[in-house]
Amino acid sequence: MKNIEIGRYKEQKAGFNAFIPHPFPPQNGFDFDPKLLKKNIEASRLLGKLDGITKLLPDADFFLLMYLRKDAASSSQIEGTMATMINAIEAEVKVNTNMPADVDDILHYIKALNYGIKRVKTDNFPMALRFIRELHRQLMNKARATHFSDPGEFRKSQNWIGGTRLDNARFVPPPVEEMNQALFDLEKFIHAQDNIPVVIKAGLIHTQFETIHPFLDGNGRTGRMLINFFLWKEGYLEKPILFLSSYFKKHQKIYYEKLFGYHNGDVFDWLDFFLDGVIEIANEAIEIVGKITILREKDTLKIQALSKRASESAAIVLPELYGQPIVNVNTIKQWTNFTRAGAQTVIDRLITIGILSPKDKDKKYGQSYMYKNYIDIFTKND
Repeated sequence: MKNIEIGRYKEQKAGFNAFIPHPFPPQNGFDFDPKLLKKNIEASRLLGKLDGITKLLPDADFFLLMYLRKDAASSSQIEGTMATMINAIEAEVKVNTNMPADVDDILHYIKALNYGIKRVKTDNFPMALRFIRELHRQLMNKARATHFSDPGEFRKSQNWIGGTRLDNARFVPPPVEEMNQALFDLEKFIHAQDNIPVVIKAGLIHTQFETIHPFLDGNGRTGRMLINFFLWKEGYLEKPILFLSSYFKKHQKIYYEKLFGYHNGDVFDWLDFFLDGVIEIANEAIEIVGKITILREKDTLKIQALSKRASESAAIVLPELYGQPIVNVNTIKQWTNFTRAGAQTVIDRLITIGILSPKDKDKKYGQSYMYKNYIDIFTKND
């Protein structure tokens, strides 16, 4: 497939070259190769399958919550964060005070995703530039940052990617005036009624946004959120459960190469990589749903085998563990209204039947407990 020139480098008065996008989408459109369209059909089929089986989960919102955490951790790790999904789960309920500082990156990402879900679902808010700015504000406001990120505002100065200065940068996005025009084009493209397949369009939105790079910081994380929100808004998913950040993290070097290649006209090369990611992550999510279903059935049978009173108290806790799989005694007290001793008894029973396990076996006080078999389903490939 031939390249599509989406912009050109132009020397600026200060002596550096910046990328100036052409009007988007290209005037002659995209002539998609049959192989790419075939891959798009497979990706779309798997999204439909994922959407269908997710509806069968009695706790689909918990499944979504776990995937939010997984994506938040992966997307933040692409940007250099070392904290993990498990750190984020612990931090949410404060079961561990010894947290890495950069877990805050993940918590802000989760906050932004949850905000976006509410904005789209409850407020029926359009995917406009204002929505993108709002996501960025949630992501970056009071967040850890190496430099001023101006949360919720498009940049008013030049930025760059790679290198130490504008004149040795790997890529210099468009100057502010051209940036604003490119954003206007992108917004129109998002809402346009065109013949571009929806999944392919999601890939184009992401990489065009990254090319524009409209924020001082947080562009990658904001741009990755847009993929999921676009597919959800277009009705391809009943819940926003296709999170590609773990795929991008797994192939991080290739991911960046494909994004940079897009600037140079390798549009179809990027889309081929993107569709592979949709297929891989959709298959993985389908597999995870199946494993959760089997695990739930096994653990429900374990609980039913307990005495009547013990079974009743454990049955209160198990469904909650799908949303919060790391707990301490206080967590169980809140869920059950038991005394501290009663809550510890429930924990001990769940340890005995292999549902919970101590997170730190050497810790004598302030112990937390993991639903390890469940967490492992989500973290197997991380």
